[in-house]
Amino acid sequence: MADVILMPRLSDTMTEGVIAAWHKKVGDPVKKGDLLAEIETDKATMELESYKDGILLHTGGDKGVKIQVDDLLAIVGKAGEDISSLLKGGNATAAAPVKKEEPKKETTQPTATTNQSAVSGTQPAAIDVSKMPASSADRDEVVLMPRLSDTMEEGVIAAWHKNVGDTVKKGEVLAEIETDKATMELESYKNGTLLHIGAQKGEKIPVNGLLCIIGEKGKVDVNAIVAAVNSGEVSTGSTVNAPEQVSESPKISAEPAKETVQTEASSANNGRVKASPLAKKLAAEKGIDIKAISGTGDGGRITKADIDNYMPAAQTAATTAAPKTVIPAVVPVFVAGQEGYTDIPNSQIRGIIAKRLGESKFSAPHFYLTMEINMDNAMTARAQLNEISPAKISFNDLVVKAAALALRQHPAVNASWMGSTIRRYSHVHIGIAVAIEDGLIVPVVRFADQKTLPQIAAESKELAGKAKNKKLQPNEFSGNTFTISNLGMMDIDEFTAIINPPDSCIMAVGRIKEVVVKKGEGFAVSNFMKVTLSCDHRSVDGATGASFLQTFKKYLENPITMLL
Repeated sequence: MADVILMPRLSDTMTEGVIAAWHKKVGDPVKKGDLLAEIETDKATMELESYKDGILLHTGGDKGVKIQVDDLLAIVGKAGEDISSLLKGGNATAAAPVKKEEPKKETTQPTATTNQSAVSGTQPAAIDVSKMPASSADRDEVVLMPRLSDTMEEGVIAAWHKNVGDTVKKGEVLAEIETDKATMELESYKNGTLLHIGAQKGEKIPVNGLLCIIGEKGKVDVNAIVAAVNSGEVSTGSTVNAPEQVSESPKISAEPAKETVQTEASSANNGRVKASPLAKKLAAEKGIDIKAISGTGDGGRITKADIDNYMPAAQTAATTAAPKTVIPAVVPVFVAGQEGYTDIPNSQIRGIIAKRLGESKFSAPHFYLTMEINMDNAMTARAQLNEISPAKISFNDLVVKAAALALRQHPAVNASWMGSTIRRYSHVHIGIAVAIEDGLIVPVVRFADQKTLPQIAAESKELAGKAKNKKLQPNEFSGNTFTISNLGMMDIDEFTAIINPPDSCIMAVGRIKEVVVKKGEGFAVSNFMKVTLSCDHRSVDGATGASFLQTFKKYLENPITMLL
């Protein structure tokens, strides 16, 4: 399915962007990380990178054309894909070519830059500087707590990387923010001094609450600004409010800091290495000579992925030989005959799990369908596939593939209850529940029905690793149309799962168990697995869910059909 790229808000005062240049034209292949266009804002000319692979199918305007924020900028998809419906609903009409205007006088700096999203951009909240004390409005930057996920209501300060009084440079990490989904880094957009922080490590700040103030030391009335923010005199209404919708790849993102819009184009022609600022930063931190790395980005540009994937032979050998350090678990002390308890504060993730699944359980009428599946052929096929597969295929990967193909045949299950309508999705995005220290998170394998088993295996492993390290990007844990929860590896025979909104169904997968069965005139051992489908009766009926399970069973009991 084609992705619509809207004009992102690249500064707190930006209302429209001007196409300074296109680096790709309609019909050109586009890779993730390739430079698509340069956008001129009221603050600077910035580069826009592609977030996915595909073909550039449409552009919203030629060079010099103005496009309003959130209007259609480009469409990336598959060659020959029908995008007529996206053009009708995507505000594709470009504005008139830009006229030369006098440069605007800047009154504030944005709190952070953001990258393009296939749907919408998420902006950190900024304040209305017209209501700030006149003596400081032109020098300081008030940073409010941004909305970093679609369900976020508050953020916890996980760590400050700067102290009050420290010098701050543009692009430096100010703090780590723990949200309900992940721990993310906040970068500074300007140079200055950190004059005030709104909370200490471990404390909570609500969305749009005062996070910090950056300005010129000795020339800013911090107390007056704090009082104005806390009293509500400083409003977010006339500048940037953090939208409810989460970005595909925001600048404020899962640690470490992620590549996004660049404010300076690098060039190999003037002696500098052609690399993004983040790539240079990571290379310096890891002690890597960036000149020794071959870039895979647009025009040989070195990206974060190139740094992450670079490992010299000597380092690889040392890593392999290094023994693992075992950290002993903290065991609580129990005293015989003495009562006691420990109150453990809820994490952001635990709080949102309680809220969302409580709402799901008590608002969606659940019903459950359990089916037993013979896994003999699946076990044989898996062993044969792993002899040639570049990535080790697990039983859960077979389940994901079978479910994705079954959803393609039963679109009524691949749906969401929307109140007055039922939304049936034309794409299949499978969420896979992953247990982490703080609770549960659901990374998403997108377009699972179109991927091979090795691709699903590699992607699932990568997403699970990111989930456990709290490094998932917002687009990697959102957009699911169906969810799978597997406890088979923990010897659970069967269980029921609570539907993960906005899905209509979730499949609970148990372990593969040996069972003695009658075969011919004798007895033999077969391997069976039980699955339980939880359905929202508002959008999925019993017969619909049962038909889906029958198709799912056929795929798993005859795995060769998944390869056709």
